[in-house]
Amino acid sequence: MIGCLVIHGYTGGPYELEPLVDYLRAQTNWQISVPTLPGHGRNLELTKPCYKQWIQKAEDTLKMLQKKYDTIYVIGFSMGGMIASYLAGTFKVDKLVLLATAGKFIAFKQLSREVGKLVVDGLTGKAHENYIYAWYKRKSRKVPLKAYIEFVKLVKYTRTYLNKVNAPVLIAQGRQDEVVPYQTMHYLDKEIASDLKEIVLFERSNHRICLGEDKDTINDMVYNFLNKSYEKVNNTIVIK
Repeated sequence: MIGCLVIHGYTGGPYELEPLVDYLRAQTNWQISVPTLPGHGRNLELTKPCYKQWIQKAEDTLKMLQKKYDTIYVIGFSMGGMIASYLAGTFKVDKLVLLATAGKFIAFKQLSREVGKLVVDGLTGKAHENYIYAWYKRKSRKVPLKAYIEFVKLVKYTRTYLNKVNAPVLIAQGRQDEVVPYQTMHYLDKEIASDLKEIVLFERSNHRICLGEDKDTINDMVYNFLNKSYEKVNNTIVIK
């Protein structure tokens, strides 16, 4: 049997990965665990939790899966991708999937485009229809500066484990990502030690890569990647 840990992003919750999780549950008999990190979820409460607690929650869930299952897959979105990388660099993980992973932040160029759209929407009375506006309005009142500082600490801490990741890795990024520069996928490719890496750029996707136009393609891609068998023969990677 296979255990699969799925980790959501900063100020988010399991809902960010719901289409992918539902798809994997429908296609497999894996035990899929999607913990809610302290202070996260639909009702944010980020005044007290620190980045070590976020990591610890994911680590505890991984250890529970390891007690029951011999094969472990870890999927991480945004900040969750950095936590997933830390886990893969610290524990035995058979495969790692990184989706819009926050190895670097923020995508100022794309964000400026989104702000420009927001200005136009504001002038035309359509600001309430702009998802960026809705996203920031909802979270700005609930996310203290301390929580952002903890996020930065987490990224800096987990970066040091990228060169310890040896499991096969799938890295997916959206070119329209307004939070994480899409070039982050090249940074991850360079820093992650694994010889087995697949890197995919989705032209239409923004940061919420699992909820956007490409979600069905991403679901299939992740499923196929996790079901591939790899073997190293005479220093050559063979995909079965």
